[in-house]
Order: sequence, then structure tokens, then C-alpha cells
Amino acid sequence: MTDPTFLPAWRLAELIRGGAISCLELLDHYVARVERLDPRINAVVVRDFAHARERARALDSQSDRSAPLFGVPMTVKESFNLAGLPTTWGHEAQRGSAASEDALPVQRLTGAGAVVFGKTNVPVSLADWQSFNPVYGTSSNPWNQSHTPGGSSGGSAAAMAAGLSGLELGSDIGGSIRVPAHYCGVFGHKPSWGLCSSRGQSLVLTAGMGDISVIGPLARSARDLELALDVIAGGDPVQDVGRMALPPPRTSRLSDLRIAVWSSEPGQTTDAETTAHIDGLADSLEREGATISRAARPAFDVTEAFHLYVRLLAAALSGRATEETLQRMREAKARRPADDLSADAIFERTVDMTHREWLHLNERRFQIRRLWGQFFREWDVLLCPVIATPALPHMQQGETWERSVAVDGRTIPYNDMLFWPGVTCAFHLPASVAPIGVSEAGLPIGVQIVGPFHGDRTTIHVAGLLEQHVRGFVPPPGWE
Repeated sequence: MTDPTFLPAWRLAELIRGGAISCLELLDHYVARVERLDPRINAVVVRDFAHARERARALDSQSDRSAPLFGVPMTVKESFNLAGLPTTWGHEAQRGSAASEDALPVQRLTGAGAVVFGKTNVPVSLADWQSFNPVYGTSSNPWNQSHTPGGSSGGSAAAMAAGLSGLELGSDIGGSIRVPAHYCGVFGHKPSWGLCSSRGQSLVLTAGMGDISVIGPLARSARDLELALDVIAGGDPVQDVGRMALPPPRTSRLSDLRIAVWSSEPGQTTDAETTAHIDGLADSLEREGATISRAARPAFDVTEAFHLYVRLLAAALSGRATEETLQRMREAKARRPADDLSADAIFERTVDMTHREWLHLNERRFQIRRLWGQFFREWDVLLCPVIATPALPHMQQGETWERSVAVDGRTIPYNDMLFWPGVTCAFHLPASVAPIGVSEAGLPIGVQIVGPFHGDRTTIHVAGLLEQHVRGFVPPPGWE
């Protein structure tokens, strides 16, 4: 039988249904790889092998194998509850916690036949593109272990790239699915906001859905993204009735696509290699017959939209903030000059914002969302960078607002890299990530495929077309 290590989840389920391998044999294959190889990158930090083996044996005894993820061994981001295991979000104080039940999306995945055998590493409070914390330590990128796999679903993407798991579940409020997928050369999908209930992905019991934040899959194929999305989609059944049917992809053929390409933005520093790869992709797609515009943009001020995102993000995260954090923001706000328009300065100026102020921001958000909607009447998808650079080296000194990064010789504040993840995120749009190349330094480069609200099947389908015509998943060297 072909080595199953780097096969997509849909193919793994096919192998089991066809009798080529049992659920337990496949699980043990990935468990053995985790035990042997994970010390190199520290991705799978919570392990539940015994319970997973019990479940695999139970599935092997079933005659009905029609479940879409039947027998697929998978891991989930540490922030999702698994019954009996700690959910820490990287906080030392949560080390001894134990969840009472699986998170709702995990229940849906296991109900679809998946075998969840562990959880993958995150930054503290899911608030960094570096995945390290005092509970589980540092996760590294399998393409270059001196570099980060991204965050906050960093362990998720690293496990996918290294062939330690068959499928992954992450979350995203500031690029936390998209950036790790790009950094590690895998596929990821940030769904339209509200499409998938995240119940059970929280340090405290919550009934409401946080603003901007979504959950979604990371995988080694676009087809897996759609398969997993179909499984986890839907609201909380306790309070939501029915399930929304997403529209089909707008077109099935690459040559029928209308694609806007936004490879760089004046005033927002983007690595030249990243821009060149996206421009090269546009040239390739144009040769395939797609209609390409390199100038089409939605009809709003881009800087305003980005600053709006940062303010809404700060408000969304404020519920997690301690009083000490809020006081730091007040003090930092008082020290900032009025002309400082960095993301950190915008963030700090939201401290103690009134609800009335937030309502005005939210109204403007929906005005801009309508402009996005008008844009996507003319264009099927938008292609743009995921973030400013390929995977960064490990950066663990200081808080994110104290760091800076060098991009093509220019030094910018670390959090100014929120531009590409954020300019679409505040407006609830879906975005898929597909690998498109490798930098001169040997690090993956992905593209962000943005679509209209509830256009998830279109962005995933385009990711699949790129997988067929441009580049599919390629394992990092040394992990075969």
C-alpha cells in the first residue's frame, strides 16, 4: 500500500473503506510518527492515544463506513476542549484544568468518523504569530526549525506539514489559520463569520459568538477543507434552528474565473518575493484563460478599513483582557504622539471605548461590507498576500507591541503585519489559503483567496484549482 503519511484526509477515509488499512493501523502509523518525529518541532503537545485507540477499534468493528471522515486520525488546536484534558490557551494557571465535554465542532468531527488523538500548540491567549507558551514550550516550523510555524494555529499547521496528523481544526481572528497555513505550506480556510459554532473553544463557558473570530480546518488538500467545513458548519443546536445552505462555487473552470489581484499596497510593506509569487500566479492564471485585473479594488479607503479592523479587533479581544492589560494600554495611549498611526497605537486608543462608539464602528463596518459585496459582483475572488513575509525566525523577546520586523531592509512594527490578515477579516469574509511556491530561503509562500460573504465554496474551489494547475501540498525536506 502507498505510504499514507501525506495523503489527504479524504483519501485516508477511502483506504479504510476499501480495506487497505484498518482504523487502528492508520492511527498507530500517525502515533508512531508523533512519538518519533514530534520532538523536532513540538507540535502535538496534548496526547490522548489510549482513548483514540479504543475509538479506532470500535470503528473497525462497524459495518457502516459511510461517514465522510471514517477512521481519519486527526488533531485539534489546543484551545478546543477535549473531555478530561486540559485547555490552557498557553496559561500556566490552566495547566491542571480538565474539560467536561468535547467542544461542539470536535463532537461534529467525531460524529463524522474522525479519530481525535491529541491537541496542537498555541501562543499564550492565541495572540501571536509565534507558537510558544510556558505550559508546552516552543513549536517550530518543519521547513526550518529556527523559524516559527505561525500562530495561533501554529502547532496545527506544523503537524499537517510534517505528516503527524490527517486533518486539523484551528481558529482565526487575526490570521490564526491563514498565516500558519502560509508559513508551513498547507491549505487552510477561514470561514464566513457565524457559519460554524465555536462552542467549547473558550477558557470560560460562553454562549455568545465572539466578533470576527471563526473556526476552520487546516489540511493537505483543498478537498479536505470543503469536507471538514461541511462537517463543522452550523450554529449551536441549542439555540439555532436549521442550517444554512452555502451557494455552490461560482464556476467550475479556471478559465471562467474573474480574478482581482492585489499583490501589494503602498504604505503597507510586503516582502518582494511574496509580491512576485502572486504576480507570477496572476500571469499563469491569465495564460490559462482566467479574466485578471491587477487594478480592481473595492470602493473604500484601504487605510480606514485597516484601522477599523484594528479597533474592532481590540474591542473583540477586550473581554479576555485583564485589568493590568487595560491599565498598560491606558498608560501607553497617553505616551503615544497623535500622529502615530501604527496598529499598536490604534489598538491602544480603543481602551475604555464606549458602547456608543463601538456602534458607530460597527455601522461603518457594515457599510464597508456592502462595498465588498458590490466588488464581488464583478469579481469572483480576490488574490492577495496572507501576511507580509514568509515564516519569521523565532521571536520570543518582549510582547508583540514591543517587537519589530525587517521586511526588505525596512523595519516595521510587528503588529503592522496585521494589514493583510485584517483588511478582509473585520468584514466577515471567507478566505482560503493555498501554497503557491517557495522562497529563495526555502520557506513556503501561500496566497490568500478571498470571496464574498458566504462564498466559502468558491474560495475553496479556487484553492482546489490552484492545487491542480499550480502547486499542491509538498512535504518539507527531511520529513518523508
